[in-house]
Amino acid sequence: MAKRSAPEVNAGSMADIAFLLLIFFLVTTTIEKDKGILRSLPPIEPPNEDEVIIKQKNLFVVLIGRNDDLLVEDERMQLKDLRKAAIEFLDNGGDVDNEGNPCDYCQGKKDPASSDHPDKAIISLQHDRETSYGKYIEVQNELVAAYNFLRNREAQRLYGNEYPGEDEVYFAMLAEKEKNQFKRNEELEERIAKIKVMFPMKLSEAEPKS
Repeated sequence: MAKRSAPEVNAGSMADIAFLLLIFFLVTTTIEKDKGILRSLPPIEPPNEDEVIIKQKNLFVVLIGRNDDLLVEDERMQLKDLRKAAIEFLDNGGDVDNEGNPCDYCQGKKDPASSDHPDKAIISLQHDRETSYGKYIEVQNELVAAYNFLRNREAQRLYGNEYPGEDEVYFAMLAEKEKNQFKRNEELEERIAKIKVMFPMKLSEAEPKS
């Protein structure tokens, strides 16, 4: 009896199917991207050998506890009230700056027990090691929003326009660069620099505490 040969399998069509499946998965699969928080780091201060003495009234201490409770100047505070409290501290204008100049643009109460000048006002953000990440970001956003509110107010008063912020200028420059029309807006940069001097962002983030 003749030996029957085993039938051959045509693998050509299987290769086509595998290739089509590969294309399908490449098209339909979404690749997650790491998301971060856009923040502009404060400028590096020049080294100063002299010991800087900070008055307690020029320091606005914000502490986030392990249970995400908020303490501002040793008093409990709701998150919704933090921005207003920070604005009142920064805009107080109770005395003069380091050059002896009063804050003639401040609209605060000029409380002698609060900050002397925006140039001297420092916000210290501290948190516990068990503070949740979400609460820390919420508090940080409110403090940054206080600075942006005051900067925007001065931009409206001086130039009739909103304060764009460094990030918006950066993205606008990137857009111009992609169009091969990269150019710097020196007038806008000068305005931003002036407003930053009026309300410098002095937000100190201390090491977490146990």
